[in-house]
Amino acid sequence: MKYCLYTLLCLCLCLSAKAQLSIVQQNRQMSPDPNRIALNSKVHLRRIFIIGNKVTKRNVITREMSVSEGDSINTDSLSYLMEINRKRIYNLTIFNDVIVTTDTLSAQEIDWTIRVKEQWYLMPQLSFKLADRNFNVWWDEHHHDIRRSNLGIMLKNRNFCGNLEQLSATVQVGYTQKFGMEYFKPYIDKAQKHGIGASFFIAKNEETYYTTDSNKLRFVHTRGNYIIRQFEAAGVYVYRPGYAFKHQLELRYRDYQADDTVLKLNPDYYLNGSRRLKLLDLTYRFDMNKVDNWSYPLLGSKIVAYAEVRAGWEGFKFQSLAQVEAGHFYSIAPKVYMAHVLRARLTAPERQPYIFRNALGSETEMVRGYEYYVIDGSQYGVFRTDLKYELLNVVIRNIPIRFISALPIRLYPKIYADLGYVSYKYRGNSYLNNRLLYSYGIGMDIWSAYDFKLRIEYSFNHLLEKGLFLHLNSE
Repeated sequence: MKYCLYTLLCLCLCLSAKAQLSIVQQNRQMSPDPNRIALNSKVHLRRIFIIGNKVTKRNVITREMSVSEGDSINTDSLSYLMEINRKRIYNLTIFNDVIVTTDTLSAQEIDWTIRVKEQWYLMPQLSFKLADRNFNVWWDEHHHDIRRSNLGIMLKNRNFCGNLEQLSATVQVGYTQKFGMEYFKPYIDKAQKHGIGASFFIAKNEETYYTTDSNKLRFVHTRGNYIIRQFEAAGVYVYRPGYAFKHQLELRYRDYQADDTVLKLNPDYYLNGSRRLKLLDLTYRFDMNKVDNWSYPLLGSKIVAYAEVRAGWEGFKFQSLAQVEAGHFYSIAPKVYMAHVLRARLTAPERQPYIFRNALGSETEMVRGYEYYVIDGSQYGVFRTDLKYELLNVVIRNIPIRFISALPIRLYPKIYADLGYVSYKYRGNSYLNNRLLYSYGIGMDIWSAYDFKLRIEYSFNHLLEKGLFLHLNSE
């Protein structure tokens, strides 16, 4: 099995090196000759017509575009700019389909027509979610107990007043009783660079996990009595100077309470036997997103970086952490794509309440193939490499349903390899801390409308374990 892993990693490295060489060669071939550029003809973009935006305001769409009315466009760049701006508008994630066409008025003048098909912005949404970390844990370890699920009713408007404002209220019943409200206004100025938002939620559970034992979560349940109560309220400010860059500052207040049953089992649940945890959480986030599709990228690069400070006055004192995610996506051949994603986190001090010690094993942070395990720690890193092929990429149009009039369907079979490491000096009886974790496998990604994603993966890990895993999120 190790030899298979080494072979796979070598293959990925070779393909990556070949791709980088190919990209350099393509860039050299495509680098324009300055003398040729001077002789290229240009056209004047007279008007941009937008059709189909019954709700969305025109300025919300044009704000995403790299060109505007009155610009002069090099004819060699025309088709490229049309596709780039189509993708930019589609990345708003409020349209089912975007089509950009050119109307030639003369040899020197053109118009653009942008046709959009809007999604359903205001609707009651029923959600069914498993309370466990992933489908396999729920199915195998908790015997697909339907009581370990949440049924939610959300009334959400994702494009309030046509200005991309988001207003939502959520009521959830089942494993976790929850109620919350959220409002976000992305543009509060004419330049459309500044935004603000606010949210709050309350939640309570009759069951919770109280510790990690041999890389497995241990649960405690109290019938008819809520064992955990949580309240959070937050305010956020967003500065978006350009299409691909965003800065976000969030201040969050947390007030958590635990039953004595939990504290008897783990006095460090909130630290030092405290029944209550109160703190302020200040987070700065930076996004650089230069990928072709924000929901499922195939080309481009992105960086998401966090700096966070938590200060408490009950059951908690201080924590600081820095976290980064970097991704690079490129094509090595027609319909063949490579992806490299790195995630890492540093935390200080190391001794923290149990609820803040999570590292790998959550719904999103894991080394594939270790879905059944939880690895607590203060520092961790994960590196993922994917090689995928575009088996199907179609858009079914003219569907006689208003808000699903265009249905994209994409299928990507893939092979992959992961590396991970979690550092923690208070590791207890964990046997996966402070050692290199690695896995590899084959799978299929399915992507469709309304940000639907399904990952079907068959993984092998260093423990000589293998299995089929299902996920409803991105890598």
